[in-house]
Amino acid sequence: MVRVQELLRFWFGLRDPVPRGRYFRHGASLMAFKYAMDSALVWLVTGHAWRPFDYINPVWSVRAAAIGHMPTWLNLVFAVWTLPFLWIGVALTLRRLVDAGRTPWLSLLFFVPYVNYVLMLLLSILPTALRPPALRQAEFRRQGQLLREALVGIAAGLAVSVPTVLVSVFVVKSYSTPLFLGTPFSLGAITAYFVNRNGQRSLGDTLRAVTAGLLFLTGVMFLFAIEGVICLLPLAIVVAALGAILGRAIARLDPDARAPASLMVLVLPALTVVDARVAPRPPHEVVTTIDIAAPPERVWANVVRFSDLAPPTEWLFRAGVAYPERARIEGTGPGAVRYCEFSTGAFVEPITEWRAPERLAFDVTSQPATMTELSPYRSMQPAHLRGYFRATQGRFDLLPLPGGGTRLIGMTRYDIQMYPQVYWSALADVIVGKIHARVLRHIKAVSER
Repeated sequence: MVRVQELLRFWFGLRDPVPRGRYFRHGASLMAFKYAMDSALVWLVTGHAWRPFDYINPVWSVRAAAIGHMPTWLNLVFAVWTLPFLWIGVALTLRRLVDAGRTPWLSLLFFVPYVNYVLMLLLSILPTALRPPALRQAEFRRQGQLLREALVGIAAGLAVSVPTVLVSVFVVKSYSTPLFLGTPFSLGAITAYFVNRNGQRSLGDTLRAVTAGLLFLTGVMFLFAIEGVICLLPLAIVVAALGAILGRAIARLDPDARAPASLMVLVLPALTVVDARVAPRPPHEVVTTIDIAAPPERVWANVVRFSDLAPPTEWLFRAGVAYPERARIEGTGPGAVRYCEFSTGAFVEPITEWRAPERLAFDVTSQPATMTELSPYRSMQPAHLRGYFRATQGRFDLLPLPGGGTRLIGMTRYDIQMYPQVYWSALADVIVGKIHARVLRHIKAVSER
Protein backbone atom coordinates (compact mmCIF):
# COMPACT_ATOMS: atom_id res chain seq x y z
CA MET A 1 0.00 0.00 0.00
CA VAL A 2 2.83 2.37 0.90
CA ARG A 3 4.53 1.49 -2.38
CA VAL A 4 1.40 2.43 -4.34
CA GLN A 5 1.09 5.75 -2.50
CA GLU A 6 4.71 6.57 -3.25
CA LEU A 7 4.20 5.72 -6.91
CA LEU A 8 1.08 7.89 -7.18
CA ARG A 9 2.88 10.76 -5.43
CA PHE A 10 5.75 10.43 -7.88
CA TRP A 11 3.41 10.45 -10.88
CA PHE A 12 0.95 13.13 -9.83
CA GLY A 13 2.96 15.24 -7.39
CA LEU A 14 5.07 18.30 -8.05
CA ARG A 15 7.79 17.96 -5.38
CA ASP A 16 9.96 14.90 -5.99
CA PRO A 17 12.92 15.24 -8.38
CA VAL A 18 12.78 13.14 -11.56
CA PRO A 19 16.20 11.94 -12.77
CA ARG A 20 16.59 10.91 -16.39
CA GLY A 21 16.52 7.16 -15.75
CA ARG A 22 13.22 7.21 -13.86
CA TYR A 23 11.77 9.67 -16.38
CA PHE A 24 12.50 7.31 -19.26
CA ARG A 25 11.39 4.12 -17.50
CA HIS A 26 8.12 5.51 -16.14
CA GLY A 27 7.31 7.45 -19.32
CA ALA A 28 7.92 4.51 -21.63
CA SER A 29 6.04 2.10 -19.34
CA LEU A 30 3.01 4.37 -19.05
CA MET A 31 2.92 4.94 -22.82
CA ALA A 32 3.08 1.19 -23.46
CA PHE A 33 0.40 0.51 -20.84
CA LYS A 34 -1.97 3.11 -22.26
CA TYR A 35 -1.43 1.84 -25.80
CA ALA A 36 -2.19 -1.72 -24.71
CA MET A 37 -5.38 -0.70 -22.89
CA ASP A 38 -6.59 1.58 -25.70
CA SER A 39 -5.86 -1.02 -28.36
CA ALA A 40 -7.64 -3.73 -26.43
CA LEU A 41 -10.73 -1.57 -26.00
CA VAL A 42 -10.77 -0.61 -29.68
CA TRP A 43 -10.43 -4.24 -30.71
CA LEU A 44 -13.28 -5.31 -28.41
CA VAL A 45 -15.63 -2.55 -29.66
CA THR A 46 -14.75 -2.30 -33.36
CA GLY A 47 -12.87 -5.49 -34.18
CA HIS A 48 -10.00 -3.46 -35.65
CA ALA A 49 -6.38 -3.46 -34.54
CA TRP A 50 -4.74 -0.16 -33.67
CA ARG A 51 -1.23 -0.20 -35.10
CA PRO A 52 1.46 1.65 -33.10
CA PHE A 53 2.28 4.00 -36.00
CA ASP A 54 -1.37 5.08 -36.28
CA TYR A 55 -1.71 5.34 -32.52
CA ILE A 56 1.13 7.84 -32.03
CA ASN A 57 -0.47 10.22 -34.53
CA PRO A 58 -1.23 13.37 -32.46
CA VAL A 59 -4.45 14.26 -34.32
CA TRP A 60 -7.33 12.34 -32.78
CA SER A 61 -9.63 12.45 -35.83
CA VAL A 62 -6.92 11.01 -38.08
CA ARG A 63 -5.97 8.43 -35.47
CA ALA A 64 -9.60 7.33 -35.23
CA ALA A 65 -9.98 7.23 -39.03
CA ALA A 66 -7.23 4.60 -39.20
CA ILE A 67 -9.53 2.05 -37.55
CA GLY A 68 -12.77 3.04 -39.28
CA HIS A 69 -15.99 4.03 -37.52
CA MET A 70 -15.72 4.65 -33.78
CA PRO A 71 -18.83 5.12 -31.60
CA THR A 72 -19.31 8.55 -30.08
CA TRP A 73 -19.38 7.16 -26.54
CA LEU A 74 -15.97 5.58 -27.10
CA ASN A 75 -14.51 8.98 -28.01
CA LEU A 76 -15.78 10.33 -24.70
CA VAL A 77 -14.31 7.40 -22.80
CA PHE A 78 -10.92 7.96 -24.39
CA ALA A 79 -11.05 11.70 -23.65
CA VAL A 80 -11.70 11.10 -19.93
CA TRP A 81 -9.21 8.21 -19.74
CA THR A 82 -6.47 10.36 -21.31
CA LEU A 83 -6.68 13.23 -18.81
CA PRO A 84 -4.71 11.61 -15.94
CA PHE A 85 -2.00 10.54 -18.38
CA LEU A 86 -1.73 14.10 -19.63
CA TRP A 87 -1.25 15.32 -16.07
CA ILE A 88 1.37 12.68 -15.33
CA GLY A 89 3.23 13.55 -18.54
CA VAL A 90 3.29 17.27 -17.72
CA ALA A 91 4.19 16.71 -14.05
CA LEU A 92 7.07 14.35 -14.87
CA THR A 93 8.32 16.59 -17.68
CA LEU A 94 8.28 19.75 -15.56
CA ARG A 95 10.20 18.14 -12.68
CA ARG A 96 12.67 16.54 -15.11
CA LEU A 97 13.34 19.99 -16.58
CA VAL A 98 14.04 21.44 -13.15
CA ASP A 99 16.22 18.45 -12.29
CA ALA A 100 18.19 19.03 -15.50
CA GLY A 101 18.62 22.74 -14.72
CA ARG A 102 16.28 23.93 -17.49
CA THR A 103 13.37 26.35 -17.22
CA PRO A 104 10.13 24.57 -16.25
CA TRP A 105 8.22 26.67 -18.77
CA LEU A 106 9.59 24.36 -21.46
CA SER A 107 7.03 21.87 -20.17
CA LEU A 108 4.53 23.76 -22.35
CA LEU A 109 6.15 22.01 -25.31
CA PHE A 110 4.58 18.80 -24.04
CA PHE A 111 1.38 19.91 -25.80
CA VAL A 112 3.04 20.68 -29.16
CA PRO A 113 2.64 17.71 -31.55
CA TYR A 114 5.90 16.01 -32.57
CA VAL A 115 7.96 18.56 -30.62
CA ASN A 116 6.84 16.76 -27.45
CA TYR A 117 8.48 13.53 -28.66
CA VAL A 118 11.76 15.36 -29.22
CA LEU A 119 11.50 17.00 -25.78
CA MET A 120 10.88 13.67 -24.04
CA LEU A 121 13.82 12.07 -25.85
CA LEU A 122 16.17 14.90 -24.84
CA LEU A 123 15.01 14.80 -21.23
CA SER A 124 15.75 11.08 -21.18
CA ILE A 125 19.38 11.94 -22.02
CA LEU A 126 20.17 15.20 -20.17
CA PRO A 127 21.94 14.59 -16.82
CA THR A 128 20.91 16.02 -13.47
CA ALA A 129 22.20 19.56 -12.94
CA LEU A 130 25.04 19.93 -10.43
CA ARG A 131 23.45 22.04 -7.70
CA PRO A 132 23.37 21.75 -3.92
CA PRO A 133 20.44 19.55 -2.73
CA ALA A 134 19.01 22.35 -0.55
CA LEU A 135 19.00 24.79 -3.47
CA ARG A 136 17.39 22.18 -5.69
CA GLN A 137 14.63 21.50 -3.13
CA ALA A 138 13.98 25.25 -2.73
CA GLU A 139 13.69 25.59 -6.49
CA PHE A 140 11.23 22.68 -6.60
CA ARG A 141 9.10 24.28 -3.89
CA ARG A 142 9.09 27.69 -5.58
CA GLN A 143 8.33 26.34 -9.03
CA GLY A 144 5.84 23.84 -7.62
CA GLN A 145 3.84 26.55 -5.86
CA LEU A 146 3.78 28.75 -8.93
CA LEU A 147 2.88 25.80 -11.13
CA ARG A 148 0.04 24.68 -8.86
CA GLU A 149 -1.48 28.15 -8.95
CA ALA A 150 -0.98 28.37 -12.70
CA LEU A 151 -2.49 24.93 -13.32
CA VAL A 152 -5.53 25.71 -11.18
CA GLY A 153 -5.99 28.92 -13.16
CA ILE A 154 -5.47 27.18 -16.51
CA ALA A 155 -7.91 24.42 -15.52
CA ALA A 156 -10.54 27.01 -14.55
CA GLY A 157 -10.00 28.90 -17.81
CA LEU A 158 -10.18 25.71 -19.87
CA ALA A 159 -13.38 24.71 -18.07
CA VAL A 160 -14.93 27.66 -19.91
CA SER A 161 -12.98 27.68 -23.17
CA VAL A 162 -13.01 23.99 -24.14
CA PRO A 163 -16.82 23.57 -23.87
CA THR A 164 -17.25 26.84 -25.77
CA VAL A 165 -15.03 25.61 -28.61
CA LEU A 166 -16.71 22.22 -28.82
CA VAL A 167 -20.25 23.64 -28.65
CA SER A 168 -19.46 26.28 -31.30
CA VAL A 169 -17.76 23.97 -33.78
CA PHE A 170 -19.53 20.64 -33.37
CA VAL A 171 -22.99 21.48 -31.98
CA VAL A 172 -23.90 24.93 -33.26
CA LYS A 173 -21.50 24.67 -36.23
CA SER A 174 -20.74 28.38 -36.05
CA TYR A 175 -17.42 30.17 -35.67
CA SER A 176 -19.02 32.84 -33.51
CA THR A 177 -17.95 36.02 -31.73
CA PRO A 178 -18.13 34.38 -28.27
CA LEU A 179 -15.77 31.72 -29.61
CA PHE A 180 -13.17 34.06 -31.08
CA LEU A 181 -13.33 36.96 -28.62
CA GLY A 182 -15.15 35.73 -25.51
CA THR A 183 -13.17 32.51 -25.20
CA PRO A 184 -9.61 33.94 -25.14
CA PHE A 185 -10.68 36.93 -23.03
CA SER A 186 -12.41 34.71 -20.46
CA LEU A 187 -9.51 32.25 -20.45
CA GLY A 188 -7.07 35.10 -19.83
CA ALA A 189 -9.16 36.72 -17.11
CA ILE A 190 -10.00 33.50 -15.23
CA THR A 191 -6.47 32.11 -15.43
CA ALA A 192 -4.94 35.39 -14.25
CA TYR A 193 -7.41 35.66 -11.38
CA PHE A 194 -6.55 32.23 -9.98
CA VAL A 195 -2.82 32.76 -10.44
CA ASN A 196 -2.93 36.01 -8.43
CA ARG A 197 -5.66 35.43 -5.83
CA ASN A 198 -3.29 34.10 -3.14
CA GLY A 199 -0.67 36.78 -3.69
CA GLN A 200 0.24 39.18 -6.45
CA ARG A 201 2.36 37.57 -9.14
CA SER A 202 4.36 39.51 -11.69
CA LEU A 203 2.69 40.39 -14.96
CA GLY A 204 5.27 38.21 -16.72
CA ASP A 205 4.36 35.12 -14.65
CA THR A 206 0.67 35.86 -15.18
CA LEU A 207 1.03 36.16 -18.94
CA ARG A 208 3.10 32.98 -19.10
CA ALA A 209 0.32 31.09 -17.34
CA VAL A 210 -2.27 32.55 -19.74
CA THR A 211 -0.06 31.63 -22.70
CA ALA A 212 0.12 28.08 -21.36
CA GLY A 213 -3.67 27.95 -21.31
CA LEU A 214 -3.85 29.23 -24.87
CA LEU A 215 -1.32 26.64 -26.02
CA PHE A 216 -3.30 23.90 -24.32
CA LEU A 217 -6.50 25.12 -25.98
CA THR A 218 -4.69 25.25 -29.33
CA GLY A 219 -3.58 21.66 -28.76
CA VAL A 220 -7.20 20.64 -28.10
CA MET A 221 -8.21 22.27 -31.38
CA PHE A 222 -5.45 20.44 -33.21
CA LEU A 223 -6.39 17.10 -31.67
CA PHE A 224 -10.00 17.54 -32.77
CA ALA A 225 -8.93 18.56 -36.32
CA ILE A 226 -10.04 22.18 -36.01
CA GLU A 227 -6.52 23.49 -36.08
CA GLY A 228 -7.39 26.03 -38.76
CA VAL A 229 -8.65 28.20 -35.92
CA ILE A 230 -4.96 28.74 -35.22
CA CYS A 231 -5.23 31.43 -37.94
CA LEU A 232 -6.81 33.53 -35.20
CA LEU A 233 -4.02 32.93 -32.67
CA PRO A 234 -2.44 36.42 -33.08
CA LEU A 235 -5.77 38.06 -32.21
CA ALA A 236 -6.41 35.52 -29.44
CA ILE A 237 -3.08 36.35 -27.78
CA VAL A 238 -3.92 40.05 -27.68
CA VAL A 239 -7.46 39.45 -26.38
CA ALA A 240 -6.24 36.95 -23.78
CA ALA A 241 -3.60 39.43 -22.58
CA LEU A 242 -6.30 42.06 -22.06
CA GLY A 243 -8.33 39.51 -20.12
CA ALA A 244 -5.24 38.69 -18.04
CA ILE A 245 -4.79 42.32 -17.04
CA LEU A 246 -8.43 42.45 -15.94
CA GLY A 247 -8.27 39.14 -14.04
CA ARG A 248 -5.07 40.19 -12.26
CA ALA A 249 -6.70 43.45 -11.20
CA ILE A 250 -9.79 41.61 -9.90
CA ALA A 251 -7.58 39.29 -7.82
CA ARG A 252 -5.83 42.31 -6.29
CA LEU A 253 -9.03 44.23 -5.53
CA ASP A 254 -11.30 41.33 -4.53
CA PRO A 255 -9.60 37.91 -4.11
CA ASP A 256 -12.93 36.24 -3.24
CA ALA A 257 -14.71 37.25 -6.48
CA ARG A 258 -15.25 33.66 -7.70
CA ALA A 259 -18.90 33.69 -8.81
CA PRO A 260 -18.38 35.37 -12.21
CA ALA A 261 -15.75 32.77 -13.19
CA SER A 262 -18.08 29.93 -12.24
CA LEU A 263 -20.97 31.55 -14.08
CA MET A 264 -18.96 31.82 -17.30
CA VAL A 265 -18.79 28.01 -17.48
CA LEU A 266 -22.48 28.07 -18.37
CA VAL A 267 -22.90 31.51 -19.89
CA LEU A 268 -20.23 31.54 -22.61
CA PRO A 269 -21.18 28.25 -24.34
CA ALA A 270 -24.83 29.35 -24.20
CA LEU A 271 -23.91 32.65 -25.85
CA THR A 272 -22.45 30.77 -28.81
CA VAL A 273 -25.86 29.21 -29.44
CA VAL A 274 -27.64 32.58 -29.23
CA ASP A 275 -25.02 34.32 -31.36
CA ALA A 276 -25.30 31.69 -34.08
CA ARG A 277 -29.06 32.35 -34.32
CA VAL A 278 -29.13 36.15 -34.22
CA ALA A 279 -25.78 37.32 -35.60
CA PRO A 280 -26.14 39.12 -38.96
CA ARG A 281 -24.36 37.77 -42.01
CA PRO A 282 -24.01 40.75 -44.34
CA PRO A 283 -22.83 40.06 -47.91
CA HIS A 284 -19.35 41.21 -48.89
CA GLU A 285 -18.14 42.28 -52.30
CA VAL A 286 -14.67 42.51 -53.84
CA VAL A 287 -14.04 44.37 -57.12
CA THR A 288 -10.77 44.28 -59.08
CA THR A 289 -9.93 46.15 -62.31
CA ILE A 290 -7.28 45.75 -65.01
CA ASP A 291 -6.72 47.50 -68.36
CA ILE A 292 -5.98 45.31 -71.39
CA ALA A 293 -4.52 46.36 -74.72
CA ALA A 294 -7.01 44.28 -76.74
CA PRO A 295 -10.59 44.83 -78.01
CA PRO A 296 -13.54 43.63 -75.90
CA GLU A 297 -14.41 40.87 -78.40
CA ARG A 298 -11.02 39.21 -77.92
CA VAL A 299 -11.07 39.66 -74.15
CA TRP A 300 -14.59 38.23 -73.96
CA ALA A 301 -13.49 34.89 -75.40
CA ASN A 302 -10.84 34.57 -72.69
CA VAL A 303 -13.27 35.57 -69.93
CA VAL A 304 -15.82 32.91 -70.79
CA ARG A 305 -13.15 30.23 -70.70
CA PHE A 306 -9.40 30.39 -70.20
CA SER A 307 -6.52 27.98 -70.52
CA ASP A 308 -4.27 26.64 -67.77
CA LEU A 309 -2.68 29.29 -65.60
CA ALA A 310 0.98 29.11 -64.66
CA PRO A 311 1.80 27.64 -61.23
CA PRO A 312 1.35 30.27 -58.51
CA THR A 313 4.26 32.27 -57.17
CA GLU A 314 2.33 34.04 -54.41
CA TRP A 315 3.17 32.78 -50.90
CA LEU A 316 -0.55 32.78 -50.02
CA PHE A 317 -1.35 30.12 -52.59
CA ARG A 318 1.79 28.14 -51.89
CA ALA A 319 0.74 28.05 -48.23
CA GLY A 320 -2.42 26.14 -49.16
CA VAL A 321 -5.11 28.69 -50.07
CA ALA A 322 -7.12 27.44 -53.07
CA TYR A 323 -6.21 29.15 -56.34
CA PRO A 324 -7.74 29.13 -59.87
CA GLU A 325 -6.14 26.90 -62.51
CA ARG A 326 -8.46 27.08 -65.54
CA ALA A 327 -12.07 27.73 -66.61
CA ARG A 328 -14.39 25.91 -69.03
CA ILE A 329 -18.03 26.29 -70.02
CA GLU A 330 -20.81 24.03 -71.20
CA GLY A 331 -23.28 25.80 -73.49
CA THR A 332 -23.74 29.49 -74.31
CA GLY A 333 -26.06 32.24 -73.12
CA PRO A 334 -28.08 32.33 -69.90
CA GLY A 335 -28.42 28.82 -68.49
CA ALA A 336 -24.96 27.70 -69.58
CA VAL A 337 -22.75 26.37 -66.82
CA ARG A 338 -19.24 27.62 -66.29
CA TYR A 339 -16.70 25.65 -64.24
CA CYS A 340 -13.86 27.60 -62.69
CA GLU A 341 -11.43 24.91 -61.60
CA PHE A 342 -9.35 25.61 -58.49
CA SER A 343 -6.56 23.65 -56.89
CA THR A 344 -9.08 22.04 -54.51
CA GLY A 345 -11.93 21.45 -56.99
CA ALA A 346 -14.36 23.32 -59.23
CA PHE A 347 -16.72 26.25 -58.65
CA VAL A 348 -20.02 25.54 -60.43
CA GLU A 349 -21.30 28.79 -61.96
CA PRO A 350 -24.66 28.83 -63.83
CA ILE A 351 -24.75 31.86 -66.14
CA THR A 352 -27.46 34.41 -65.25
CA GLU A 353 -26.51 37.21 -67.66
CA TRP A 354 -24.78 36.90 -71.04
CA ARG A 355 -24.25 40.18 -72.91
CA ALA A 356 -21.33 39.58 -75.23
CA PRO A 357 -18.93 41.34 -75.18
CA GLU A 358 -20.07 43.53 -72.25
CA ARG A 359 -21.07 41.47 -69.24
CA LEU A 360 -20.92 37.89 -67.97
CA ALA A 361 -22.71 37.28 -64.65
CA PHE A 362 -23.27 34.04 -62.78
CA ASP A 363 -24.36 32.50 -59.51
CA VAL A 364 -22.22 30.09 -57.53
CA THR A 365 -24.13 26.92 -56.65
CA SER A 366 -21.23 24.76 -55.52
CA GLN A 367 -17.67 25.36 -54.43
CA PRO A 368 -14.71 23.29 -53.22
CA ALA A 369 -12.74 23.61 -49.99
CA THR A 370 -11.24 27.05 -49.48
CA MET A 371 -7.76 25.73 -48.78
CA THR A 372 -5.55 22.72 -48.47
CA GLU A 373 -4.82 22.45 -44.76
CA LEU A 374 -1.18 22.78 -43.73
CA SER A 375 -1.06 19.36 -42.17
CA PRO A 376 0.78 16.10 -42.75
CA TYR A 377 -2.54 14.22 -42.63
CA ARG A 378 -4.23 13.87 -45.98
CA SER A 379 -7.46 12.54 -44.53
CA MET A 380 -8.05 15.60 -42.32
CA GLN A 381 -11.20 17.58 -43.09
CA PRO A 382 -11.53 20.35 -40.50
CA ALA A 383 -14.97 21.93 -40.15
CA HIS A 384 -13.79 25.39 -41.19
CA LEU A 385 -12.84 24.26 -44.72
CA ARG A 386 -16.44 24.03 -45.93
CA GLY A 387 -19.46 26.30 -45.51
CA TYR A 388 -18.00 29.17 -43.50
CA PHE A 389 -16.86 31.07 -46.60
CA ARG A 390 -19.37 30.92 -49.45
CA ALA A 391 -19.09 32.72 -52.77
CA THR A 392 -22.60 33.50 -54.01
CA GLN A 393 -22.25 35.56 -57.22
CA GLY A 394 -19.65 36.70 -59.72
CA ARG A 395 -19.52 39.10 -62.65
CA PHE A 396 -17.17 40.31 -65.37
CA ASP A 397 -17.75 43.73 -66.98
CA LEU A 398 -15.87 44.71 -70.14
CA LEU A 399 -15.69 48.45 -70.86
CA PRO A 400 -14.21 49.69 -74.16
CA LEU A 401 -11.31 52.13 -73.85
CA PRO A 402 -10.11 54.75 -76.34
CA GLY A 403 -7.58 53.26 -78.74
CA GLY A 404 -9.23 49.84 -78.88
CA GLY A 405 -8.40 48.64 -75.36
CA THR A 406 -10.65 47.09 -72.70
CA ARG A 407 -11.13 47.73 -69.00
CA LEU A 408 -11.95 44.38 -67.39
CA ILE A 409 -13.71 44.48 -64.02
CA GLY A 410 -14.09 41.35 -61.92
CA MET A 411 -16.54 41.17 -59.02
CA THR A 412 -17.17 38.45 -56.42
CA ARG A 413 -19.88 38.57 -53.78
CA TYR A 414 -19.56 36.26 -50.78
CA ASP A 415 -20.96 35.46 -47.34
CA ILE A 416 -18.81 34.58 -44.36
CA GLN A 417 -20.05 32.89 -41.21
CA MET A 418 -16.94 33.32 -39.09
CA TYR A 419 -16.80 36.01 -36.44
CA PRO A 420 -15.72 38.68 -35.77
CA GLN A 421 -16.76 39.67 -39.27
CA VAL A 422 -14.37 42.63 -39.41
CA TYR A 423 -11.37 40.36 -38.84
CA TRP A 424 -12.31 37.53 -41.19
CA SER A 425 -13.80 39.68 -43.98
CA ALA A 426 -10.59 41.73 -44.09
CA LEU A 427 -8.60 38.52 -44.62
CA ALA A 428 -11.16 37.21 -47.12
CA ASP A 429 -11.06 40.46 -49.11
CA VAL A 430 -7.29 40.14 -49.47
CA ILE A 431 -7.53 36.51 -50.59
CA VAL A 432 -10.35 37.13 -53.07
CA GLY A 433 -8.44 40.14 -54.43
CA LYS A 434 -5.38 37.93 -54.99
CA ILE A 435 -7.54 35.37 -56.81
CA HIS A 436 -9.01 38.13 -59.00
CA ALA A 437 -5.55 39.47 -59.79
CA ARG A 438 -4.29 36.02 -60.78
CA VAL A 439 -7.19 35.48 -63.20
CA LEU A 440 -7.24 39.00 -64.64
CA ARG A 441 -3.49 39.03 -65.26
CA HIS A 442 -3.79 35.73 -67.10
CA ILE A 443 -6.66 37.01 -69.25
CA LYS A 444 -4.64 40.15 -70.00
CA ALA A 445 -1.56 38.15 -71.04
CA VAL A 446 -3.54 35.79 -73.29
CA SER A 447 -5.62 38.59 -74.86
CA GLU A 448 -2.60 40.77 -75.67
CA ARG A 449 -0.67 38.04 -77.46
